[in-house]
Amino acid sequence: MKHSLTTALLATALAVGTSCTQQKMHDNPFLAEYDTPYGIPPFDQIAYEDYLPALQAGIEQQNEEIKAITENDSTPTFDNTILALDRTGAILERVVPVFAALEESNSSPEMMEIAEQFYPLYQAHSDEMMMNDKLFGRVKYLYDHRDSLGLASDQLLAVEKMYKDFTRNGALLADADKEQLKAINSELADLYLKFNKNLLNATNAFSVVIDKEEDLAGLPESTIAVAAEEAEKRGEKGKWVFTLHAPSRLPVLQFAQNRDLRRRIYEGYTTQATDGENNNLPVINKILQARAKKAKLLGFKDYGSYMTDNVMAGSVDAAESLLMQIWTPAVAKVKEEVAEMQAVADEEGAGVKIEPYDYYYYAEKVRQKKYDFDESQVSAYFAADSVRNGIFAMAERLYGIKFTEMTDAPKYYDEVNVYDVTDAETGEHVAVFMTDYFTRASKRQGAWMSEFKGSWTEPDGTSSRPVVFNVGNFTRPTAELPSLLTLDEVETMFHEFGHGLHGMLTRARYKMQAGTNVDRDFVELPSQIHEHWAMEPELLRTYARHYKTGEVIPDELIEKLQAASTHNQGFATAELAGAALLDLQYGKLNPDADIDVLEFEKQVADKLGMPAELTFRYRSPYFKHIFGSDGYASGYYTYLWAEVLDSDGFELFKEKGIFDPETARSFKTNILEAGGSADPMELYVRFRGHKPSVDALLRNRGLVK
Repeated sequence: MKHSLTTALLATALAVGTSCTQQKMHDNPFLAEYDTPYGIPPFDQIAYEDYLPALQAGIEQQNEEIKAITENDSTPTFDNTILALDRTGAILERVVPVFAALEESNSSPEMMEIAEQFYPLYQAHSDEMMMNDKLFGRVKYLYDHRDSLGLASDQLLAVEKMYKDFTRNGALLADADKEQLKAINSELADLYLKFNKNLLNATNAFSVVIDKEEDLAGLPESTIAVAAEEAEKRGEKGKWVFTLHAPSRLPVLQFAQNRDLRRRIYEGYTTQATDGENNNLPVINKILQARAKKAKLLGFKDYGSYMTDNVMAGSVDAAESLLMQIWTPAVAKVKEEVAEMQAVADEEGAGVKIEPYDYYYYAEKVRQKKYDFDESQVSAYFAADSVRNGIFAMAERLYGIKFTEMTDAPKYYDEVNVYDVTDAETGEHVAVFMTDYFTRASKRQGAWMSEFKGSWTEPDGTSSRPVVFNVGNFTRPTAELPSLLTLDEVETMFHEFGHGLHGMLTRARYKMQAGTNVDRDFVELPSQIHEHWAMEPELLRTYARHYKTGEVIPDELIEKLQAASTHNQGFATAELAGAALLDLQYGKLNPDADIDVLEFEKQVADKLGMPAELTFRYRSPYFKHIFGSDGYASGYYTYLWAEVLDSDGFELFKEKGIFDPETARSFKTNILEAGGSADPMELYVRFRGHKPSVDALLRNRGLVK
């Protein structure tokens, strides 16, 4: 439901009043510094009624701090304007990350209801701040005089970035246009909430119930056990329930001999949120129209141009050019893969033509035939706890940090693990790291990294260290089995941990430049480069152990993993590049009326020459990256853009040794610690010695000989 700002403020005022009458019983924990180890949020003290009053108090606090900046009669300086603004909003920096994190990872009807007021109110405050003429005037003064102020390089970049942030958020607009932009931003905030709510509900609403054991043929033991437990939870004891969550959906597509079961799961996934009360198609239309208006108002020809203007790519054309260099060889590889799969199906007398819901299944059969291993057996060496040991071992060897579990630390869910991250030599505290790995109905799909507390350095040199967390949707343990990860899930854990390292190891001086506060198409470099270590023999032998026997993964199996490392990469690359290209086509639209979203998808697929045996990695109604917020809108290409960097960068590690101290130190200093304190390509060249090309990516994915 659409709430006006007035309604949101009234609701907040009422909530504040209610909270005040209960102060003797409950103090709002967001309103003061946390009295916890390292500033971990005191989750057990937080109540639903705390969020909106804390948000309102935080807005009032930051408004007063901004007023102090704008009413300063002194000539603007970096310290009294940029640094002062960087240090505002302490209450907001406590309440917003906690609410945003829990609303996605541990949601509830109460959280969804609060979100309908929380996000529009926060968006309205952000708009007021970025369109504050007096504040922008001080930033503009520094920007206009930046070359004569004797600024350090990170300070100069901070001034330039802040000026651009203000202009991109309407600071140069006339008053009437500013009001229009505020209305558009408020509308988008509501639409993103609606899209995410529909998607979560649609995901949880779908299931396939199996009541015949023979229909489970081919499925791994762990998948069957989880399906049985899910059925029992739903009052269907003695049956098996499969859902759209990845740990349930993907094993069905990969291993189930029952073709109809594969089809039902595939079609359920690819049509979710397309009809009924959770239909996202009308929401997408409204998002596209609002974005087009916003881009035009800000002087851009389309939303894609707006979103690529302030990142490494610089334009939609540059991003599209890179993607097409990858798309063409990927599609050629798909044709080879389909031919191999069709040959296997024909040999078995299946009497089928490969369809999209057959791809995973027959790709696995081809892998077994060509490389003589079965992923369902390989996963026995990848229990979640063992893989977590692997990422910690990698970090200690590369960057000299240790992870010690804090068993008594506050946590927002009982399955969360909390670690004190310290310098292995000195014992100095580096960060807090949390993991929340297993799927549940209250958690959105996917995997991600974020933080409850950022990092910065005080003028006296003391550093405030971050609280970082990883969230996943991995296969849950059962009464009989631990969580056994697929190869994709292993890589996902390493990927998100790479983001975590970016947040944990940062040494940038300013909040706005710390950790993952970098260009969007640079942010995936630390995550993706660390995926490479997951299957490296030197590390595998330290963490991949059989969950029953403790046996280290045998060399014979490692050799098979290495040999099969580029198996099915045509499919993986084409579905990813296809989704990125679809996203860019949406960014080129300027619709003033509804479009047929599914027909538009089809037109893009036809123009690209999308192979009939696959579809986009995400279809529009569940493409959360681009329609659940604006974070990756016209920016889904960044995964492949960054892979150009990570593939080229890891070749240096392979040349020098994957744990070479000098190479690791250079990556830590120039990439992980630097954050956004310098131009990203400059940082990359400092580490690598040259700019990258797409060739390393194509080699890494086996798309060129």
